[in-house]
Amino acid sequence: MRSAEYTETWDLVLFNLDLTSKSKSTVYPPPPSPLGPTTMLDALIVFSFILAGAGIGFYSIDLLPQQILAQVTNMEGLGTVTAVFGGLIGTGLGLVVQTSYRRLEQQIKELPPDRLLARAVGLVLGLLIANLMLAPLFLLPIPSEFGFIKPLTAVLGSVLFAVSGMNLADTHGRSLLRLVSPSTLESTLVAEGTLKPSKTKVLDTSCIIDGRIEGLLETGFLEGQLLVPQFVLQELQQVADASNDQKRGRGRRGLDVLNRIREAHPNRVLINSEDYDDIPTVDAKLVRLAQELNAALLTNDYNLNKVASFQEVQVLNINDLAQAIRPAYLPGDDIDLKILKEGKEPSQGVGYLNDGTMVVVEEGRDYIGEELEVVVTGSLQTSAGRMIFARPKTSMVTS
Repeated sequence: MRSAEYTETWDLVLFNLDLTSKSKSTVYPPPPSPLGPTTMLDALIVFSFILAGAGIGFYSIDLLPQQILAQVTNMEGLGTVTAVFGGLIGTGLGLVVQTSYRRLEQQIKELPPDRLLARAVGLVLGLLIANLMLAPLFLLPIPSEFGFIKPLTAVLGSVLFAVSGMNLADTHGRSLLRLVSPSTLESTLVAEGTLKPSKTKVLDTSCIIDGRIEGLLETGFLEGQLLVPQFVLQELQQVADASNDQKRGRGRRGLDVLNRIREAHPNRVLINSEDYDDIPTVDAKLVRLAQELNAALLTNDYNLNKVASFQEVQVLNINDLAQAIRPAYLPGDDIDLKILKEGKEPSQGVGYLNDGTMVVVEEGRDYIGEELEVVVTGSLQTSAGRMIFARPKTSMVTS
């Protein structure tokens, strides 16, 4: 019995050790190479200049005058000395070029993408203009002793126009990008996070029936794509087919609004056929669709607003927008108002602003059915809305 227990225990230990060795082999990656790509490139640059300097130094002895070469007894030794001297000069030049290259690389990395792209466009335009302007020079008959003028002028002209193009890009970079492609600048700024694209808006039945979305689109205050889910269309059709006259009128109005905004903005108003059979309510489907598309939900439904906000879905409520842009009337402001009915107090008259705000006019009972100018005396904000108190301007003047 004891030997059997020892055998089982030993097998279990070996099994655990095997699992441990496998897990360790997957956790630790192989050691990196001591020479990274950056170090290899630096060494290649310096080594190339050393070879070039040594080669130029070795073969430069052929350029020495014949009087000097006649006095040399060991040509191979002289070639070795000039090769070493050229290699030393090449080493210095290679280090300078390598340092300048790394500095240029760091500057390019720190440049914003839009400026980098603009400089590239300016460089290309500068070189193109240089070639077009210098082309007639190469057609001129120039004596052979002045043949160096053509390549020298080509190099200097290309450098001059290239630098001018890059300087022009620094000053008018955005105009150059728009000249190449109107959407290049916006795409670059979006890629770097400076600009953010407009979110898609998912429309709710309530905001379609409300109708104010049509005015928001016409004035340009609503950006991005507008998505109308298929299940919202079905709900809107059910409202339009209701037996109740009021509901039927609201549904038909919503369908008319939807048709008008789709005709006016065919590229922005899209129908989405996605449906969720496992979700029973339209509100829950709207929240799910907005979450999957990372879209904003456009609605006037108070309860849907709260539920969607709780689930971290951006909600755009037209009622909140109307409340935010509602004009604030201060005591002393004048309002043209039509008195529609009498108030609770015997001398009061009641009228309404265009946004539905109730205005209680003291001494306004005698002006029922008339339009007059009143002066604001105060206001009251309640959970039901805002109420403004005023008096006729004529009574304010006489008093």
